[in-house]
Amino acid sequence: MTDQTILVADDDEMIVDALRYQLEKEGYGVLVAYDGEAALALAQSNEPDLLLLDVMMPKMQGWEVCREFRRESTVPILMLTARGEELDRVLGLELGADDYIVKPFSFRELLARIRANLRRVSFQNEQTSAQANGSVVHIGHIEIDKRRYAVARNGAAVALSQREYDLLVALQEADGAVIKRGDLLDLVWGEEWIGDPRTLDVHMRWLREKLEEEPGAPRLLLTVRGVGYRLVTGDEL
Repeated sequence: MTDQTILVADDDEMIVDALRYQLEKEGYGVLVAYDGEAALALAQSNEPDLLLLDVMMPKMQGWEVCREFRRESTVPILMLTARGEELDRVLGLELGADDYIVKPFSFRELLARIRANLRRVSFQNEQTSAQANGSVVHIGHIEIDKRRYAVARNGAAVALSQREYDLLVALQEADGAVIKRGDLLDLVWGEEWIGDPRTLDVHMRWLREKLEEEPGAPRLLLTVRGVGYRLVTGDEL
């Protein structure tokens, strides 16, 4: 049994009923919604541990629910879509989705993705607690306070999501070294994470927009082509 709750939102009642039955057999609590507005309201009022959102729903599409909920929460969001075009996958990442799965799908595959995302969140929480060692790091105009899990730019607080913060700290702890893309995904998303690796590029772009003076010409968060990313050290500036 688990105390974790999953919100399932799809306008197809047969799919919702089947997923609720199977997820409850696995020990999860399940909330259900049949349109986007109901899904967003349930997510905001119940704080589930993971969202399964169909892309095409009445009243509010899954993409819109994802975008709105991501503004206030970092819980994993998996998109259920009948379309597998690259544009749809990229759009989901742009709006903050963690993963997507194309219909028709096997429940075994869906369950593996759910478990991987929930494990990743648990691992991140453990790592964040371990990092609370009171150290403050200054890199140019950026300050990272690990004790308070806080980041400031030119003295002003910067709101980072959990993954953005973990990504920044992982790069900082490399002490200027390049971290390969695959290694960075393992560090931040977890070795068992199943998803689109381009989510790393999306989160890096978000970090640059929040931390760099000129995001289009970054001086702190650097790309090493064909390898990965690195964060400069204070000594380099």
